[in-house]
Amino acid sequence: MITIKTFTFNPVAVNTCVLHDETGEAILIDCGCVTPAEERQLGDYVSGHHLTVKRLLCTHLHFDHVLGNRFAERTYGVRPEAHLNDTLQLPPPEMQARFMHIAFPVTFAEISNFLADGETIAFGRSELTALHTPGHSPGSLCFHAPQDGFVIAGDVLFQGGIGRTDLWGGDNHILMTSIRERLLTLPEHTTVYPGHGHPTTIRFEKQHNPYLETVRK
Repeated sequence: MITIKTFTFNPVAVNTCVLHDETGEAILIDCGCVTPAEERQLGDYVSGHHLTVKRLLCTHLHFDHVLGNRFAERTYGVRPEAHLNDTLQLPPPEMQARFMHIAFPVTFAEISNFLADGETIAFGRSELTALHTPGHSPGSLCFHAPQDGFVIAGDVLFQGGIGRTDLWGGDNHILMTSIRERLLTLPEHTTVYPGHGHPTTIRFEKQHNPYLETVRK
């Protein structure tokens, strides 16, 4: 069974997830820690639970979601993995941050492996499935654990909201298609862990998310 620990890091309040199971193997998703205090908080959890970090996954490559990748690489020897489309179609994270008038004194880690739709990510006795869900960004990925009933949704679907589409490569029609075809088709009891804000469920979003009104008709 997968245990999920979520931290909210950096001024943009990114949810960083640590997933681990009874073997002690773990993966990091959207490592966003940027200050020494945030790095210690993440490090204390990993060491305190005697975890071995095996992989570092990115739901997408907007700068706020990758601020801690260099720390993870340096500390745990893991390198970030993401979808190829974001590498090809998004500006470098440093340029994105400047565009948003935010300056972070960090060096961003290079992507080491490209994840494909349907790819299985294994750690310990557990598995995730990568779902390509473009629209917020061209390479947005969600990570689904059907056996544990949850999905890590990045900035695709939020509690009562959806990802913004006014940034590089964003497309509202594509995003809505991704949500309708890849997320709303999951079992309704599935817990959704978004890239910002609080967890929700597929059932709740189907019933109450105002951006999904057309889906309910």
